[in-house]
Amino acid sequence: MSSPRPTTGRSDRHPLVKVPIPVELPAGVVEVSADWEPGAGRPALIVAHGAGAGKDHPFLTGFTEALGARGFGTLRFNFPYAEQGRRMPGPAAHAIAAWHAVVGFVREQDPDVAVWAIGKSYGGRMASMAVAEGLEVAGLVYLGYPLHAPGKPEKPRAEHLPAIVVPQLFIEGTNDPFIQPLAQFDEVVAGCQDVTVVWVEGGGHTFEVKGRRRPASEIGSSLVTFVSDFVTR
Repeated sequence: MSSPRPTTGRSDRHPLVKVPIPVELPAGVVEVSADWEPGAGRPALIVAHGAGAGKDHPFLTGFTEALGARGFGTLRFNFPYAEQGRRMPGPAAHAIAAWHAVVGFVREQDPDVAVWAIGKSYGGRMASMAVAEGLEVAGLVYLGYPLHAPGKPEKPRAEHLPAIVVPQLFIEGTNDPFIQPLAQFDEVVAGCQDVTVVWVEGGGHTFEVKGRRRPASEIGSSLVTFVSDFVTR
């Protein structure tokens, strides 16, 4: 484990610590990197990256930094394929195993803390599959749920969603090609339990809005109010 790295923001914030977390895969145990910052009496929010970027993408660092400034514990981690430097995701079972490992790590640090699973696109879908298969968390937050590949609405990735009983927050851009047509997305959500949807008007899959240029870190941090309000409602 590396030495703690000081952070800015709240005066009572714990140091951010880089930790290796072992993940049990069929071929053996691998370690994934994670950045862990304990909270200040609030829920712990675990954040997973999307398929095309690892945990250190500015969108995610801006997002988790803003969560930490509000007193939440945060853990941002790599999936095994990203840790190994591969560009394409491995089997879903590997990502699900990683979710079990990181949730287990956070609970080892504080057995009483409420743990929420948050994921950008692919990371959120993998979290939802893990929860549908039995992973216990207080709730789920999707930062752009990838209902289907762009232009392929005939192949939705939603068959497991109705089985999830914990609260789910979908934060979605109205121009996101992964959920077009929106009528299909609305139909999927209507078949789920305890769902809230927040729309970012004009937002794409990474919540960029045409004609409004902002750094990715700023876009990520701009979503934190939605998450904070939902988690603490």
